[in-house]
Amino acid sequence: MAALQYDIVVIGGGPAGLAAAIAARKAGCESILILERDNELGGILNQCIHNGFGLHTFQEELTGPEYAARYIREAEELAISYRLHTMVVDITEDKLITAMSRQAGIFTVQAQALILAMGCRERPRGALNIPGYRPAGIYSAGTAQRYVNMDGMMPGKEVVILGSGDIGLIMARRMTLEGAKVKAVAELMPYSGGLKRNIVQCLEDYDIPLKLNTTVVDIKGRDRVEAVVLARVDENRKPVPGTEETIACDTLLLSCGLIPENELTRKLTDEISPVTGGPIVDNRYETCKDGVFACGNVLHVHDLVDYVSEEAALAGSCAASYVRNRQDNKAAERTIPVRCGKGVRYTVPALLRPVHTEEKTAVKFRVDNTYQDSWLSVYLGTQRVWHQKKRVLAPGEMEMVQIRREWIEQSEGKEITLCLEQQ
Repeated sequence: MAALQYDIVVIGGGPAGLAAAIAARKAGCESILILERDNELGGILNQCIHNGFGLHTFQEELTGPEYAARYIREAEELAISYRLHTMVVDITEDKLITAMSRQAGIFTVQAQALILAMGCRERPRGALNIPGYRPAGIYSAGTAQRYVNMDGMMPGKEVVILGSGDIGLIMARRMTLEGAKVKAVAELMPYSGGLKRNIVQCLEDYDIPLKLNTTVVDIKGRDRVEAVVLARVDENRKPVPGTEETIACDTLLLSCGLIPENELTRKLTDEISPVTGGPIVDNRYETCKDGVFACGNVLHVHDLVDYVSEEAALAGSCAASYVRNRQDNKAAERTIPVRCGKGVRYTVPALLRPVHTEEKTAVKFRVDNTYQDSWLSVYLGTQRVWHQKKRVLAPGEMEMVQIRREWIEQSEGKEITLCLEQQ
């Protein structure tokens, strides 16, 4: 069977894939296909029934399904093609996609441009090295969220949560509202990985204790979780003997980080960030492979879906531009590395291409610890070109700085560096 032909193929029909496809369509590209493995568009938003979405994008507070519905409706109004229940199993360097579904069997799609928007997955227990048996009652926070919000099933009645990422914080509140007793949220790091507002609204408002520098060192129970043993950790994140605390419970929820879903990406490029787990991209959100773009949580894990949509819209419009101007020779373009200085874990993008820069280019980043009263500085080579006082910086909050075109025009042979300074 001959391959289907599309100008742009978007892998993933969640918030990133939808925003990218809509932006590409508005930029003039009519031949677009979204491939989604689930039974409906919207991605993880369909199970996020709490509010707080859309404050930046729509200037109003929406639930996850409401936010997704607006993009789904717009995609359908623009007549963007999509296939559900469809799993992509292979991609070649010339952007030939092999996919399969129950309805169509195995089929291939040839794309001129490809947008990767596969999202992320939760870190499983097997990656956490928690000793103990494998009784019932251990769930990832996202799995528990789906059970409660979509399937109407309660995972348990007495709960301990390991990890204070946003999903774990939100599930602490959700389980409490459904009648469960959340006894503690344990966090390995000396700071929470979630947004400050979620710490306040999901833990402090419900008197749920947050135990920092603490982890699970044992799980009691064979058939069902009966208790977990918590212990303090030292500066090397190793349990401190004598600090063990046993908490009786029937459920342990794991909220220990998200991993970008990049198995398909690795078929195309080895340029994967060791920090984010996502591909290295430039200011058009294009990877090192011509015509392959990435956006959303497959690129780096975001704290707000509004930022996902904004980023994906840029990737979609740039993909449409690529289709229109295929004669562009990326290999001949000058690139400017964006480096991480003291206190900065990663930046997205990690490369700037001057030929494609706007008056200001947004560079997103996260810090590696909590900081107070620090200066965020931008260096061009050894020259500081900008700095700003920041009262509080935390790893759970994504930050952004605008790189000005004038700095890029002066950057011949120089790098741009983001760092934190005390003055």
